[in-house]
Amino acid sequence: MLEELMPPTVAIAEVFGDVADVELFPEEQAVIAVAIEGRRREFTTGRHCAHLALSRLGLPRTPLLPGPSRAPMWPPGIVGSITHCEGYRAAAVAHAQDIGSVGIDAEPNQPLPEGVARLVVFDDDYTVPAGYGVHADRLLFCCKEAVYKAWYPLTGRWLGFEDVRVRIEELRFTAKLKVPGPILDGVEVTGFTGRWIARDRLILAAVVVG
Repeated sequence: MLEELMPPTVAIAEVFGDVADVELFPEEQAVIAVAIEGRRREFTTGRHCAHLALSRLGLPRTPLLPGPSRAPMWPPGIVGSITHCEGYRAAAVAHAQDIGSVGIDAEPNQPLPEGVARLVVFDDDYTVPAGYGVHADRLLFCCKEAVYKAWYPLTGRWLGFEDVRVRIEELRFTAKLKVPGPILDGVEVTGFTGRWIARDRLILAAVVVG
């Protein structure tokens, strides 16, 4: 699914479920030493996908540890993103000389939990009309998460759901920032564009910058 949203310069790996007998580096094992079983499984398979995607760029295995924001610290010269939800894990990576940033998110195609939608959906967000077989509030959440994952490596700053407005169209979306954006090549970024897909009870969204 994810490869349908990505240009060929981005290497991806995805699995539907968890992978048994994944060998993590000791440093990675330490991250989840006291984690609950669900967190251990999603971290382990997520790292498996990340290592596999990096190998497709021709890079050797190296520990992928979380940084201050819990996002993976990628090897020098690499940008990437990891996502996981029930029944799905994936990673996308690229050379920084080809791609400025990448953000991916996966969500179950279900309504947002009660009370969450009001924190995510605003009057000037726009979703696709009914008939696409997708829960609009969850799709907005997924797109905004992908935007954040592309935003953070460029800024090192938090971006709340209220800080971005998303217009979703058929398999594409645009995101307008309500806060000052990063400066790339001397120009302020005022928004992002991305793609989405809904299939097999899943929603995926991806943003590629540059």
